[in-house]
Amino acid sequence: MLENDFFIEVKSFVSNLFKDKLAVQVVYHNFDHTLHVVNAANEIAIAENISESDKEIILVAAWFHDTGFVESYKNHEDESKKIADTYLTKIGFSKEKIAKVLSCIDATKMPQKPKNKLDKILCDADLFHLGSEDFSKRSSLLRTEWEALYDKHLTDAEWLEDNQKFFVDHKYFTDYTYQKLNKQKTANWLKTQRDLQKLTVKKEEQVIKDKLRAEEVERKKLKETRPDRGIETMYRVTLKNHIKLSDIADTKANILLSVSAIILSIALSTLFPKLDKADNYYLIYPTLFFLLTTLTTMVFSILSTRPKVTSGKFTSEDVKNKKVNLLFFGNFHKMPLEEFQDGMHQIMNDRDYLYKSLMKDLYFLGIVLDKKYKILRIAYNVFMTGIILSVISFVFAFWMMQNSGGIV
Repeated sequence: MLENDFFIEVKSFVSNLFKDKLAVQVVYHNFDHTLHVVNAANEIAIAENISESDKEIILVAAWFHDTGFVESYKNHEDESKKIADTYLTKIGFSKEKIAKVLSCIDATKMPQKPKNKLDKILCDADLFHLGSEDFSKRSSLLRTEWEALYDKHLTDAEWLEDNQKFFVDHKYFTDYTYQKLNKQKTANWLKTQRDLQKLTVKKEEQVIKDKLRAEEVERKKLKETRPDRGIETMYRVTLKNHIKLSDIADTKANILLSVSAIILSIALSTLFPKLDKADNYYLIYPTLFFLLTTLTTMVFSILSTRPKVTSGKFTSEDVKNKKVNLLFFGNFHKMPLEEFQDGMHQIMNDRDYLYKSLMKDLYFLGIVLDKKYKILRIAYNVFMTGIILSVISFVFAFWMMQNSGGIV
């Protein structure tokens, strides 16, 4: 019957309908599922030995039962009935047969409530996969479709629980389907139970692992956030940054000093020999200003890097009164080793003294940095301003010389 002209036309209509209008997210209730249901309905109808007229109604209903998905995902059976009614009326199907087709489609609503044998056959065909070996594959497609269409995101455990409940609530209505599929359906149900149990055990184990991991993280967090460790980290990072800033300042000063020395040597070797000539009198003042700028820059560069060392001595009373910072070499470089060691032991055994020494070290290092950068800024400003003014003065001198009729 499925190969006659009528059903070839129906198949073509449904195929084109799905191809043209079905959303790509519908990965389960598509033409493949419809074809599966049609073949299952045909198989059940033959086994149940129903008349050719009733078989025709069943097969037509099977072809149209999910066509409503092209219009709406919710209550798609109602849309399927409208599509079937329009198509069958157009081709001259009798009203009586159309009513039976619509009744079959309506019976596939969940939960299924078939009213007659034809309804039962289509209901069993629609859920034929519950007793099939490819149940897991089709179930996975259905889950993907739910997540895409209804934004219904379930965990693996929730999905298995829904499947288990569906198996318990479901039953096949026809004798043929029950006898053929119920054994495999039971096997599928038991597999679902086993998978759910494994997942439950795994989840419980994961909960325990997460709890232990959280406790470990909390212990590490408490350990890392201890005041002592935090204070030590603060001093270590801050002192490191200050020392790095001091290195940067010295590097900048050395660069400026080197550039100034090079400029000075070039000026002395190039410009000075020309100043004893009367024709070059106009170069005297620009050259002197240029040299003054270079020398001033060099002086400030040297001042910014010039070391200052303190007396290098401290007494036992200074240590007892916590007046000396033993962490700075300038305070102990002239002391005997034994006295220095005694002082260090005292500071290591006195937490308050240790932190105060670190504070002093950081504080005075900051003062030194402030002085370095102030002098270095002056040196750069002098160099920048002096170079600009020197160039202007040379240009002005050449201009004055040319206007006075001199020779360059």
